[in-house]
Amino acid sequence: MLIGAHVPTAGGYRKMALYSELIGAECLQIFAKSPRQWNAKPLDELAVEAMHELRENKKIGPVFTHTSYLINLTTDNDELREKSVRALADELVRGSLLGAVGVNTHLGSVPDGDTSAAIVRAARAIEEAFELAGGVDAVGTVLILENTAGAGTIFGGPVGDVASVITECEVPNDKLGFCIDTCHAWAYGYDVTTDAAWEEIMSEISPVGLDRWRLVHANDCKFGLGARKDRHEWIGLGEIGDEAFYKLLHLKGVDHLCLTTEMPGEAPQKDIVNIEALKVLQERG
Repeated sequence: MLIGAHVPTAGGYRKMALYSELIGAECLQIFAKSPRQWNAKPLDELAVEAMHELRENKKIGPVFTHTSYLINLTTDNDELREKSVRALADELVRGSLLGAVGVNTHLGSVPDGDTSAAIVRAARAIEEAFELAGGVDAVGTVLILENTAGAGTIFGGPVGDVASVITECEVPNDKLGFCIDTCHAWAYGYDVTTDAAWEEIMSEISPVGLDRWRLVHANDCKFGLGARKDRHEWIGLGEIGDEAFYKLLHLKGVDHLCLTTEMPGEAPQKDIVNIEALKVLQERG
């Protein structure tokens, strides 16, 4: 497994690469545009060239992008749905231009509580976004769907519900992937300190194939098991603790995974410390 972090892009992609080297990142997650706005200027051609040069010269590892937090693919509001589909299509185009391995997204909320209908709505919205982005063949990246802490009406607490979106979606499986956020899983109620919880998570992903599991957001949690509170903490300093991450890093059959941390705190220390903590657990026999 490769270990990295969500890293800043302020100052350009070359500066990002230097930061990644400083923190010891083997893989990266970035925003391709501001995560708190619907629209943004197209990617600058020189910036795109810089990203490809960095990748070709192996100055950075695999790159994932994270979509806008505004996107809601499970909504039953027509206006919000249309804006979300267009925003997701834009994110797929940006991810493709940057050569991203995957574009990670949250799925949205279910105000009416009808999970089955939400799964269908999300699948249709994803299909439309791929078409709007130029079609499946034109999209050169994988759309990665993330589990959530399940607070309030937020969709995606049960890992199986996220897998059901992939099953329902008429997009080739090699264009769809899975992300497990450890803080989200714990907050929803998966006791990831146990082997049984990891077996349950993997069994819920299995219907779409464990090879579709591409990414882990490796975050400890400030609150207790099942609290439904998405508050990240440094590795080993939260309620989850070191052993859960040791179990994750030694799971069988998923060596292809990339792990990125998403930590509060001052850069670069927050990333240096947490990446090193994960690498120490990985190297432990």
